[in-house]
Amino acid sequence: QVHVVESGGGLVQPGGSLRLSCTASGITSSVLAMGWYRQDPGKQRELVASVDIGGTTSYADSVKGRFTISRDSGKATVYLQMNSLNPEDTAVYFCRLLGTKYWGQGTRVTVSS
Repeated sequence: QVHVVESGGGLVQPGGSLRLSCTASGITSSVLAMGWYRQDPGKQRELVASVDIGGTTSYADSVKGRFTISRDSGKATVYLQMNSLNPEDTAVYFCRLLGTKYWGQGTRVTVSS
């Protein structure tokens, strides 16, 4: 059975940083593209960042230059380093094995003073 688990969310002040982690088990996710999405209540879920099997990354315009996605080579783990956070980044962040039905349960990020 496949499990996707995120961690690392929390409360941070504007301008601060957080690092999210996502680990998948039950699947050889090292051969899959993985991505981070976020969703605020009343808004659509949006793709924030992704990394393909070759390590090529992609970012939403709203986070370019501030967020960095990375993955452990050969492991089922992906990270999202978030810097210069602002209140508009407040959301629940979800990890997904792209191209599959597998999502994590989400981890909440709140940016507030």
